[in-house]
Amino acid sequence: MTTTAHEQPKLTSQSWVGHWHGFGPWIGAPDRYAREGNRRPPHPVQPAPESDHANRYREAASEFATGSVPPLMTGHWLMKHGQVARARTWTDAADAVEWLKQQHTSNPPFERSDGLQAYAELDVKLGYALDVLPRGVDITWVHYTQSRSLVSASVVCCPNLFHPNIPCPLEPSTTRSPHVAQFAAAPGGIS
Repeated sequence: MTTTAHEQPKLTSQSWVGHWHGFGPWIGAPDRYAREGNRRPPHPVQPAPESDHANRYREAASEFATGSVPPLMTGHWLMKHGQVARARTWTDAADAVEWLKQQHTSNPPFERSDGLQAYAELDVKLGYALDVLPRGVDITWVHYTQSRSLVSASVVCCPNLFHPNIPCPLEPSTTRSPHVAQFAAAPGGIS
């Protein structure tokens, strides 16, 4: 593919190369998660200061920028201040998937009283994540716990296929996190 100085090759799942950031786990009330206005980046056109919507706009914009509630679009995690961490930034998809597994194990989904399955089996979810993360596809796992709280954990690809203009909030280090490497080497861990 030939490109000129002004055009960038389009990122696709076939050409993606990058790293991953983990966000969460967020644990909270379903009604807070349902407040979608707080989960969107602020619109560039602000309401007039005297508008009935001005206070709600400022509240939502502040919550989006600094709050821990997951955004509606996974790539928007890269815009949220103070949510990225070195220990949750990986260059190996297996490390990111092991972190997801830890979040699932620490906050297991509720089990139905009738014995029927409410969510996909963990092995299925892990296999899917290992398949798509190296191709630049984000992963978000959300489920209810026994106490009926919602749990959300996300692994976001960087650069992001759907939001390629959002800059990376934290470049990865060249070494594996010792905490994640310890779990990956443990029996039952991801090899």
